[in-house]
Amino acid sequence: MTNQTLITPIEYLKGVGPHRADVLRKELAIHNYQDLLQHYPFRYIDRTKFYKISELNDDLPAIQLIARIVTVETVGEKNKKRLIAQIKDDTGSMELVWFQAIKWLEKTIKPGLVFIVFGKPSTFNNKTTISHPEMELFNPSARKTGNLTLQPVYGSTEKLKLFSLDSKGIQALQAALIDSVYDQIDETLPINLINTHHLSTKREAIKNIHFPTEPTILKAALYRLKFEELFFIQLKLLRTKLLRTQKFKGLVFSKVGEAFNSFYNNSLPFDLTQAQKRVLKEIRQDTQRNSQMNRLLQGDVGSGKTVVALMSMLIAIDNGYQACIMAPTEILAQQHYNSICQLMGDGRIKIALLTGSVKKKDRKVLHENLESGALNILIGTHALIEDAVQFNNLGLVVIDEQHRFGVEQRSKLWRKSKIPPHILVMTATPIPRTLAMTLYGDLDVSVIDELPAGRMPIKTIHLYESQRLRMFGFIRDEIEKGRQVYIVYPLIKESEKLDLLYLEAGTEAISKEFPLPDYKISIVHGKLSSKDKEFEMQRFVKGETQIMVATTVIEVGVNIPNASVMIIENAERFGLSQLHQLRGRVGRGADQSFCILMSGAKLTRDGKIRLETMVRTNDGFEISEIDMQLRGPGNIDGTQQSGSLDLKIANLAEDQQILMEARHAALRIFEKDPTLSSQENALLRGHFEQNTAGIGWNKIS
Repeated sequence: MTNQTLITPIEYLKGVGPHRADVLRKELAIHNYQDLLQHYPFRYIDRTKFYKISELNDDLPAIQLIARIVTVETVGEKNKKRLIAQIKDDTGSMELVWFQAIKWLEKTIKPGLVFIVFGKPSTFNNKTTISHPEMELFNPSARKTGNLTLQPVYGSTEKLKLFSLDSKGIQALQAALIDSVYDQIDETLPINLINTHHLSTKREAIKNIHFPTEPTILKAALYRLKFEELFFIQLKLLRTKLLRTQKFKGLVFSKVGEAFNSFYNNSLPFDLTQAQKRVLKEIRQDTQRNSQMNRLLQGDVGSGKTVVALMSMLIAIDNGYQACIMAPTEILAQQHYNSICQLMGDGRIKIALLTGSVKKKDRKVLHENLESGALNILIGTHALIEDAVQFNNLGLVVIDEQHRFGVEQRSKLWRKSKIPPHILVMTATPIPRTLAMTLYGDLDVSVIDELPAGRMPIKTIHLYESQRLRMFGFIRDEIEKGRQVYIVYPLIKESEKLDLLYLEAGTEAISKEFPLPDYKISIVHGKLSSKDKEFEMQRFVKGETQIMVATTVIEVGVNIPNASVMIIENAERFGLSQLHQLRGRVGRGADQSFCILMSGAKLTRDGKIRLETMVRTNDGFEISEIDMQLRGPGNIDGTQQSGSLDLKIANLAEDQQILMEARHAALRIFEKDPTLSSQENALLRGHFEQNTAGIGWNKIS
């Protein structure tokens, strides 16, 4: 499609006008012709098939069948009238019911006539019924019987329906638009790519995604549009990676010196796993290449990512550079600071913590030491990106849980060094392979897939509310062994909308069950001040309290080896990744640890799958795949705080094979033509010029 036609405001389409245009913009973000064409159907009603009455059940969507009218009867009085028709085919009989337009229907629906009936079957009083079906007289001699197509169903809203823009109204607009611009829809992919991957043309794909005549045609249209969407994402990511390695030189860490060797030989409290050694080797190779490292480090909860990050920072220090770690919360930043100070021990490496809670006078000293180079490692929250924070020679940036920071936030760190520093992104949230390739496709990926020696797998149990006394008895037994317990609630205060066990009531119940002076309880939640939160945490860390009642504020950043039990209340309300993160707060010591998932008796299908998955496996990557299938990939990329992939048609949980093919296609193109300067790649070059103007994210991971 030509650019000018593409950006024609939607009000100029026949049948729209200013009022409908306004509601389309507000409700569906449809501003122009392209936006409407990309408002794809979310399902299709299959009118290519005729059912028999004996095949019908409640689980079927709208169906069509051919049947003869046996009887027609109007029942009820005045405003409560309804028309009931008995119909029959060669397999059985059923009822059709109408509550409106009864007078007109009485003239049309006559016994003995044969109709094509279309509607959603349901069961009422053990009878199969269709309410308000569409009816079409059956003509056996007609060349075409019925509406034998796949009817598109579009997303709409109550406000749109007020303007007659329900699914059928939007379908009418799509028909008008495609009819008027079909010949102007331009190809967006090179012809050799279309031929190699046996793709439909763009023109055919757009028409057939909205108005498919049969399943095979729809399948081809879906494949073409999904491939294109994923292909352009991969092309952008790989081009970014190529630009970064070619144009932006990195700092060279040419040696491993005293800081690293002294720590490795004298201070490392345990043997590194083979996975940790492999990742360190990959980082070492990256930082010797004279190009900026951009590496994603994935590792399950407790796999030892912090030690790898520390040893990478020690290599930077050995080469005369500073390093920093940016974490999303004060609790996590404090945890990193405490862990690294404890590991380093001797104080030769100067380490500081910078969060919003650091006092002004302490901040001033910290800034001076950082700028002079006296400070080696700075650990903090987003306070690190403030303009006042100036490094002397920043060489390595470690970002923990990167998905919690926006692109622009992260980019401010890179600008604190004349030559972009090396980047190590860490996440304890295992990312499904397709999502990693789509979000972090421009990064090199390392995975720590081993837990440190001596760690016992956490045993996970699902208990219902009726088994609460059993859970209390279990807590008592563990506390008597000298262990500590977390109890996590989804809410702080009672909610009228959500019938959940809330923290305040939970604390009351726990206090009665585990009274003073025999038991002591810490309470931690997001509404507490940082000072109070830290005070309560420290009581638990020191073993002064046996039970910590908390909200999900403890999801990350708490490392207490003596805590062996995690109780999660209303566990069915949590996402799988969050349940896995919470479970990872225990199992930090050598003793057997337990995670108990408490739930009500009534579980949704998804809730049941989540809890069954948690009980069955501790594998974070398997859990992440199931989580993505249940929830979808979510909004994760872009310049927002957590960003937005904004996929129009592809589904990362379902389209893994298409994604792989799209990525390989993009790789092959860059292998042959790194600058996209050849004539056959002119369309791709044009795509970048049109879609990346004004965005300078080349230095950003």
